[in-house]
Amino acid sequence: MSTREHAPSLGPGAEAVRLAFWFVAALAVLAALAWAGSNIRRIPADSRAVVMRFGALVRTQGAGLLLAWPRPFETVLIVPGSERVLERRVVSLERDPRAPDRLESASDALAGSGYVLTGDNGVVQLSATLYYRVVDPYAYVLQRDNLDAAVERIVSASVVETAARRDLDAILVARPEIAAAGQQMAAQREQLRGDLARTIQQHLDALAAGHAGLGIEVARVDLQASFPASAVGAFNAVLTSLQNAGRDIADARTVAETTRQSAQQAADRIVQDARASAAERVATAQAETTTITQLEAALATNRDPGLLARAYRDRIEPILSHAAHVTTIDPRDASSLVLPGRVP
Repeated sequence: MSTREHAPSLGPGAEAVRLAFWFVAALAVLAALAWAGSNIRRIPADSRAVVMRFGALVRTQGAGLLLAWPRPFETVLIVPGSERVLERRVVSLERDPRAPDRLESASDALAGSGYVLTGDNGVVQLSATLYYRVVDPYAYVLQRDNLDAAVERIVSASVVETAARRDLDAILVARPEIAAAGQQMAAQREQLRGDLARTIQQHLDALAAGHAGLGIEVARVDLQASFPASAVGAFNAVLTSLQNAGRDIADARTVAETTRQSAQQAADRIVQDARASAAERVATAQAETTTITQLEAALATNRDPGLLARAYRDRIEPILSHAAHVTTIDPRDASSLVLPGRVP
């Protein structure tokens, strides 16, 4: 006879207790297995795992299968990989929605929200979006709760510093009339994002040097600049005035050029007339002095001794023909003398 045949049979209550015990034991075993394998996981390709043992860094691991002790012995935190770019829009640079459009009607606490001063005391609105990568997973894990607030303060301070080193025209096109000549301003506008990214990175490096780093580095910064809404009308009025002034200057230059051309034509005509008159007078003078010139040349060389007498007779006759009475005296005869005076 077997032992089973001599074993006393259990009642319904005992059988229920035994089944409940084995059920609880099976659940405990399953829970223990689940707890033991809770930190066995697969790390995605764009992430990394930070393994900490009782709060101290043990190791970091990239993509793949991770084997770690279960909690509370080791804690596994998943952070973005170094190739993954994260985006953070800086809301502290935006204007407070409670602030009115008109600055003079706003309170001191809201009047300057969303506005940044430039180096030439101008006012501009800047909207920034920071793109960054995680380069120190452990520092990133330690600062995760304070990361957003720290990024907001760092980017806001960097924007203020960068804008203070530039004029308004070096941030956006405020005066189109100098845009063509302001090649240096255009180059500074192109460098604005790069300078802002370098300034932000300098603040992050300073925190890391003080053992308070955020574990991130700047990938790039998107920046959008605009005029304050309350100043758009004033700038439009200024631009309209400048355009009208430019048009008036162009018209004045056209009139001045027309006047200059007319004056130049008149001056050329006067010069030509003067040259023609001078040439005519010179020709007349040369014609009138031809006889004297020839007489001078003949007397100088003594080629024609009777030329002077002939010239005298030719010239004296027309002159004496106008006289009513002529008295002639032989220069070689001293017996006759003519004295001036009135006849009694």
